[in-house]
Amino acid sequence: MTLGPNPGGNRPVGTQQPGVVPERPASTTLASYPRYVEAQRLVDYLSDNGFDVSGVRIIGRGLHSVEQVLTRMTKGRAAAMGAASGAWFGLLIGFLLSLFTPAPIWQPLLLAIVLGALWGALLGFLSQSATRGQRDFASTSRLEADVYDVEVDADKAAEAADIAGRLKIRDGQS
Repeated sequence: MTLGPNPGGNRPVGTQQPGVVPERPASTTLASYPRYVEAQRLVDYLSDNGFDVSGVRIIGRGLHSVEQVLTRMTKGRAAAMGAASGAWFGLLIGFLLSLFTPAPIWQPLLLAIVLGALWGALLGFLSQSATRGQRDFASTSRLEADVYDVEVDADKAAEAADIAGRLKIRDGQS
């Protein structure tokens, strides 16, 4: 690590000040894919073949949010899910308590699991009731892109293209 005169004092040369976003170096698009897993496969192939992947980026273009509805959420279901979460939390707390009590290990565990489940059920029921029917479903969301570009620093583009070409040949693509 080289230390030298820079505005940050004794910060290694080439590192950025906090809050300063470095500029993206000149790059070349190596390939574009409709799915992230395909772009990830190319980067993994480059890495497996000894290419320095620190100058590779996967860039999603045309981002959009996808919310997948999982199930209808009723007060009963919210209470049951809260009870399950509370029981797990109670198990953790009960285990910690059992380390410091002279009672048999199962007593603090059982007490903490039961109390955790009761509190979790109550909080789950109350939180679902508080929505007043405005969100009676459970869902998960994620970001997706229309296309995923694999970019590589311009100075290493030829080497990366050569390695990527071997992947296409191996897969029978032209």
